[in-house]
Amino acid sequence: MKEKNNDKSSSELTEVDSGCYVLRAKNDDDASLDFSHTVAQDFLQFHFCLKGQMNFKYNQGSYTFPLNEDHSMLLYNPAKELPIDVELSPNTWLVSVLISITKFHALFSSDADHIPFLSSENTAKKYYDNLPFTSSIAVVLSQVLQSKIHDSIKALYIKGKVYELLSLYFNKSEDPSVEQCPFLVDEENVRKIRKAKEIVLERMTDPPSLENLAVEIGLSLKKLKEGFKELYGDTIYAYLLDHKMEEARRMLNSKKYNVNEVGLKLGYSTASHFIAAFKKKYGTTPKKYLGSVSS
Repeated sequence: MKEKNNDKSSSELTEVDSGCYVLRAKNDDDASLDFSHTVAQDFLQFHFCLKGQMNFKYNQGSYTFPLNEDHSMLLYNPAKELPIDVELSPNTWLVSVLISITKFHALFSSDADHIPFLSSENTAKKYYDNLPFTSSIAVVLSQVLQSKIHDSIKALYIKGKVYELLSLYFNKSEDPSVEQCPFLVDEENVRKIRKAKEIVLERMTDPPSLENLAVEIGLSLKKLKEGFKELYGDTIYAYLLDHKMEEARRMLNSKKYNVNEVGLKLGYSTASHFIAAFKKKYGTTPKKYLGSVSS
């Protein structure tokens, strides 16, 4: 079932199996995207933020759970419904798995000792977890979101990936060998690509060239460019530009900086370069935007 779909944002809820659904949402727009969906109280909710940042709102927005990039959240409350009401920030990607506790028991009954809320003393307790996820999970999330699979086998493909995702989520192996983890090569590459993202964001005022970045993380230039685009949906410099423009908007919103100060802090050599980049991204100049914030 498609909930929303336009050029820059989309969300789709798909039934994977009886008692199991996957939600895929991408917000590539400049504005936040709100999404809501009713979830029965006997369902576990797994939420994964592959890119960006989002806020889950509860009790009519009286409190929120933030979920940041490369983090997952697990929610379960057998005594109360927890409907999804989430605000996706610009340039944010979400994958959620909703699965009934009955279905989950059937899948993992032989491994119940490894899963805290499946133990008999915890079945009536609510459960909440917010943790960074592994690189192997990031690979599967990217495949779930960006798979180019023929419609005739898409449902089967997504079903397999969702169950693989749950298996990896509860995998406690800290030192996988090649035999234990067939995705080790992909996982190692994802670690390197994540490192590349951290480097360009940390050094956003003077980012390294792609060639130097590839050498620093130990990947070929081709694998770096292709892998980054697959994982984060954009080229490295386009991703960095989006980040810088979001940072510019945050700084202007704070009203602590003028236009020239923002441009300098973001590494622009001249105010005109910053103004041109901001206008291309948001359709208005920083000065006009600052005026609208101040008014």
